Amino acid sequence: MLRKPLITEKVSSFNERGVYGLIVDKRANKIEIKKEVEETYGVTVSRVNTMRYASKKRVRYTRSGMTQGRQPAYKKALVTLRAGEVIDFYSNVS
Repeated sequence: MLRKPLITEKVSSFNERGVYGLIVDKRANKIEIKKEVEETYGVTVSRVNTMRYASKKRVRYTRSGMTQGRQPAYKKALVTLRAGEVIDFYSNVS
């Protein structure tokens, strides 16, 4: 269900308030996301907000001509934790 943590400047500013961003499976619902986060990170989730983003067309003009592609669609979840709890996304990085 959980794809990867969302690490952007805006979401990093939310981390101070106990809100964390995750990219999740498009078919996942809020209850499944809450259960998965609690099992994976060992925290208590108080709230889950989800947003679905449509795919976008991307065009680049290069020397060899025009290159077309699509940015994939995805679902973002903002997970609010109980006060005082923290998720450390960088603990497994070597």
